Amino acid sequence: MPNARSASRRSHDAAMTGPAIAIRPARRDDVAAIVAMLADDHLGRGRERVEDPLPEPYYAAFEALACAPHIRMVVAHDESGRVVGCLQLAVLPGLSSQGASRGIIEDVRVASDCRSRGIGEALVRWAIAEARDQGCRLVELFTHGSRVDAQRFYARLGFQPSHVGMTMRF
Repeated sequence: MPNARSASRRSHDAAMTGPAIAIRPARRDDVAAIVAMLADDHLGRGRERVEDPLPEPYYAAFEALACAPHIRMVVAHDESGRVVGCLQLAVLPGLSSQGASRGIIEDVRVASDCRSRGIGEALVRWAIAEARDQGCRLVELFTHGSRVDAQRFYARLGFQPSHVGMTMRF
């Protein structure tokens, strides 16, 4: 998703309705803003390292995302060009559900001073439309159990609780 060819397929990327934002493929120079949003909550503060300069593994990870044909990383930016939101969409082919591909939405974030303006909703609706355009028959996302506001937000958009997630960190 970070590469220009992937998000440019969608004609409505640059002209979103609702908040005065545009959604475009993430670029290398967006990485610091993305990491700052990832770090801006009780879970992210313990996982992320917001430093200047940003640690190189973030840029290496971004380059890997940029080269992955089934992954799209996008940002929302306001009229001034400031990155105010981000989202990652992976399209995962599968055998389950009669060979259905699924869209997996990850790392949805909106800058804390820009929340409740429709930016997150615009990002998620973009991802749903993109997944549908890519032939997905379902979209899934995962949110931490402690993020109750996020759970309410996703339910309002039509997502329903379904699976029990489990994690193993190394």
